[in-house]
Amino acid sequence: MLLEKRIDAFVKLGDFLRQFSRKKIEQKDNILYNDIFFDPLKLLVKRAKETNGWFTEDNILFAFESWSKLLTYNIINNWIAPYTLNIKEAKIIAIIMAGNIPLVGFHDFISVLLSGNKVLTKLSSNDKHFLPLIAKYLEHVEPEFKGYIQFSEEKLEGFDAAIATGSNNTARYFEYYFGKYPNIIRKNRNSVAVINGNETEEELNKLGEDIFRYFGLGCRSVSKLFVPKNYNFDKLFKAIYDYKELINYTKYQNNYDYNKTVYLMSEYKLLENGFLMLKEDISYSSPIATLFYEYYDDLDSLKRKLQNDTKDIQCVVSNVLENAVPFGETQRPTLTDYADGVDTLEFLSKL
Repeated sequence: MLLEKRIDAFVKLGDFLRQFSRKKIEQKDNILYNDIFFDPLKLLVKRAKETNGWFTEDNILFAFESWSKLLTYNIINNWIAPYTLNIKEAKIIAIIMAGNIPLVGFHDFISVLLSGNKVLTKLSSNDKHFLPLIAKYLEHVEPEFKGYIQFSEEKLEGFDAAIATGSNNTARYFEYYFGKYPNIIRKNRNSVAVINGNETEEELNKLGEDIFRYFGLGCRSVSKLFVPKNYNFDKLFKAIYDYKELINYTKYQNNYDYNKTVYLMSEYKLLENGFLMLKEDISYSSPIATLFYEYYDDLDSLKRKLQNDTKDIQCVVSNVLENAVPFGETQRPTLTDYADGVDTLEFLSKL
């Protein structure tokens, strides 16, 4: 299949997904195969919480919005321009997807198909409905994709390379099972924010998006703050007060209550505002409804620490560090923001 055809199919998918926004789900004219796919996807959005209680309509539509903005001809073409993707023979790439946030494995999916290879996908039970429908849409838009997309619930066999995402524990299994194949294996990572105390209320409010989007379940969700000595957390609590309604969501509230009870029984010192707990801790991975924090003495020492801990960090949010993600942007990655910093397209183009 020609590269232009592959690009065009994903551009049309972007047009289709653009109908699903947080403001309104609205069927538009002149969108290919709306008669077949619009209502089924709308129904999946409405019923998603039945199979995954963390998949709220707002978070699902946020994911759709984010992808629809990226699936344009110019953005895709600029992304793939540095690579040689007109391969002679398609290889089968096994993808093991996580299910922590909606369509979390879609970047791997699009990377494999745009590279001209075939996907053999094992979906997480937490997110197993959206991608198969999207795949069917792509096959209708571009029939040559038929035979390039396969989903399996069984043990994966007959593949040439693998991309697997999971926890540190499952990574050991992945390394054993996929070790003899070319592979990308991803482990646990978390994101952090570096605060210097001079942030505006608007910047701290945007930080709330980095903390609370997807309930903090994504690897790009900020789970820890680095703050200067004697930092006044009242400024942060005031700025993120807009997110207070999260505590009314049962699953979030249950985690808040449980973790608070554990902390209090262990006599940990906490700061909390009724929907978020702050706990001083050197770890990077904090529980739901909890944000760890750690004090730093100077930025140079902190930079060295973050550099040494690169393997644990997905991204850094700050307005004082070079190459950091701006406040409020962690959950809006570009196509070149590769998970764990591993260039998926480069990996695929060299198989």
